[in-house]
Amino acid sequence: MREKSGAGFRACDRICAGAGGEDKGMSRFGFEEMQEIQRELQEKYKGRWGGLSPEKGRSSLLWMITEMGEVADIIKKQGDESIMQDAQCRHHFVEEMCDVMMYFNDVMLCYSITPEEIEKVYLEKHHTNMGRW
Repeated sequence: MREKSGAGFRACDRICAGAGGEDKGMSRFGFEEMQEIQRELQEKYKGRWGGLSPEKGRSSLLWMITEMGEVADIIKKQGDESIMQDAQCRHHFVEEMCDVMMYFNDVMLCYSITPEEIEKVYLEKHHTNMGRW
């Protein structure tokens, strides 16, 4: 059980803690939770990173692309089978994917894109794609 008092109780602790404090895992981990964690991180380093703004969103997008290159590098150098079979390789791959998602969420925050907005447009795009060809 995680302690719920003091400065050490962070956003990810609140998200992972279920009723009564037991760890509920990440089964309900979506954009709202990711954005809450990213807001916390951005607030902590606001003086160093400059806060959230459209100008910062541009840089975050470029950093996200850099992280995507690291993901591609693992695929290229380690191969699909290693990602699927080797626990260490898979962990590294997922870790780099998380970096991509963190920057993606930073971009969303910088441009004030809400999870609800993403859901609406995502579903519209899915409907469009399902009607192609």
